[in-house]
Amino acid sequence: MGFHPKSEFLHVMQERGFIADCTDLQSLDDKLMEGPQTAYIGYDATAPSLHVGHQMNIMVLRWFQKTGHRPITLMGGGTTKVGDPSFRSDERLLLDGAAIDQNIEGMKRVFSAFLTYGDDAAMMLNNAEWLDDLKYLDFLRDIGRHFSVNRMLSFESVKSRLDREQSLSFLEFNYMILQAYDFMELNNRYGCILQMGGSDQWGNIVNGIDLTRRVLETEIYGLTTPLLTTSDGRKMGKSQGGAVWLNGDMLSPYEYWQFWRNTTDADVGRFLKLFTELPVEECDRLGALEGSEINEAKALLATEVTTLLHGAEAAAAAAQTARDVFEKGGVGDDLPTLTLSAEDVGDGISATQLFVRSGLAKSGKDAKRLIAEGGAKVDDAPMTDPGRIFDQAAFAAPLKLTAGKKRHALVTLG
Repeated sequence: MGFHPKSEFLHVMQERGFIADCTDLQSLDDKLMEGPQTAYIGYDATAPSLHVGHQMNIMVLRWFQKTGHRPITLMGGGTTKVGDPSFRSDERLLLDGAAIDQNIEGMKRVFSAFLTYGDDAAMMLNNAEWLDDLKYLDFLRDIGRHFSVNRMLSFESVKSRLDREQSLSFLEFNYMILQAYDFMELNNRYGCILQMGGSDQWGNIVNGIDLTRRVLETEIYGLTTPLLTTSDGRKMGKSQGGAVWLNGDMLSPYEYWQFWRNTTDADVGRFLKLFTELPVEECDRLGALEGSEINEAKALLATEVTTLLHGAEAAAAAAQTARDVFEKGGVGDDLPTLTLSAEDVGDGISATQLFVRSGLAKSGKDAKRLIAEGGAKVDDAPMTDPGRIFDQAAFAAPLKLTAGKKRHALVTLG
């Protein structure tokens, strides 16, 4: 990118790899140099916790605040009632108001770990505040007339649904108009000049900029972050057990630490830049390490990231637990270790086979019963699916199997 930002925020964004696209980098940079500005990212309240897929954008808001500006976390109390169709092959399940409010409460806990809220600090707003009372005919006349259906059909998020001949309801089609309206409202009420989000939000963000330009005659900006995939092409934030939740009651700090410890070698440097606040040079140095040293860099990545979310004490405890489990075998004696070859794993090996081959179950039938009765764990997370397949990437770090309360084994890839 042949652009050299003057503002500290854009400098950090560029240097650490946060920028996918921006509507006008130069003009935004000039605006940020004028003094403290306000920016927002919207979050729909579809679950009681945010997950690792949200974490890059939470870091963007954190850097925005650290470089002297005011971030807004906009909770989609209104838009969640509609559902964002972006790049989904199906309609979202619609939630009622009580479920949405409960989800927002759960999400607030995570934001408070990364941002400082208060007067002249970060703000948390809920778009239900202005969307719930909209009068439909007035909205159509004042806002709807500024939207071209032809143009809306050309956006990638909508086009991909139509190309696959999947239905797109009128309800969802309205989502992008509501999101555009949010941006205009935030500009009108709080002088918000910037909306940020993942690159799948580009169409929605551009709509908001166009609407604000037409109705308020104000220039505002959009900045997107890259959609994150791991070096082996998987979507960031999904582990074998499903979503990697950020709320401690949905995923323990130890399991969260373990998720980061299992980062692929090739991703360490990049993830240190995106998910920690270590200096860029240090991230590059750590990411270039090899052999057993890269494992130390992974443990450092895990501890730094866990500290930001759960605090230094929880991170240190998680790191210590990991050392106890993997180095000392949990109770001071060495854990039995099963070393599999790449041929053993092939295209994948089932949970049932792992428990049998590691000696924690006598037979496939025994393993299935152990799993069905809730006595089996993988990396301390309950294992519920006897047919779950583990591919070679699952053994990037030793996998800890547990049967009952006291029997453990490690599985590694030779």
